Amino acid sequence: MKIALIGYGKMGHMIEQVALLRGHEIVCTIDINEENKFASEAFRSADVAIEFTTPQTAETNVRRAWEQGVPVVCGTTGWKPEELIVESRNQESGVRSQELGVERSGNKTMVVDESGKVMLIWSSNFSVGVNILFDLNKWLAEKLREYPQYHPHIYEEHHIHKLDKPSGTAKTLRNDILSVAAPLNGDASLNDVPIESVREGEIPGNHSVIWDSPEDTIVISHMAKGREGFALGAVIAAEKLTALAHR
Repeated sequence: MKIALIGYGKMGHMIEQVALLRGHEIVCTIDINEENKFASEAFRSADVAIEFTTPQTAETNVRRAWEQGVPVVCGTTGWKPEELIVESRNQESGVRSQELGVERSGNKTMVVDESGKVMLIWSSNFSVGVNILFDLNKWLAEKLREYPQYHPHIYEEHHIHKLDKPSGTAKTLRNDILSVAAPLNGDASLNDVPIESVREGEIPGNHSVIWDSPEDTIVISHMAKGREGFALGAVIAAEKLTALAHR
């Protein structure tokens, strides 16, 4: 699989390492002020681009990749991939505007074109461990519908460079709880789940869901040891996207 990397900081370098170990080829890297590379032959040769940048640049980066016919796996949070439902391609290229559709599965959003080709896979967190946490979170929320004395809140902490607050993962955990448990046992007071966010040092990412009662506390947590788990999940998503394109 030929991969283009959009964003070549610490996360981009980790994705590169993981991809190479899995036998893939990095054909292009694009970092800050290198937007001209989107129009390069190297970028156009990619089977898929993996994008980890900022909430302010993600949408533009995805559109630029699409202009070159390259689908994208995006792990940037703090923006809404639904904004891409209608894509206005470069009119000079002679390609008409294209209606896009959105498909959601768990914490992932897929954007598909008129032919059904997947053009984007976005997730609030690609980590395998975090996705297990998502499943546990929904199971626990469903279980605790029977016990109204428990009330949930979420604690998350990340490095000081993370721009969005709360994290996309924390928002997914909250939304999943609300979709299952609210109003919990008819308790209309549970119309939100508080999130406490901390930005400190170089913490890769920790998330805990705490269900507190007068008698005890139940906690489920995920603690990242580094960026490798996020990188592996993104590469696996790229492999799946490419496999779908060749069915």
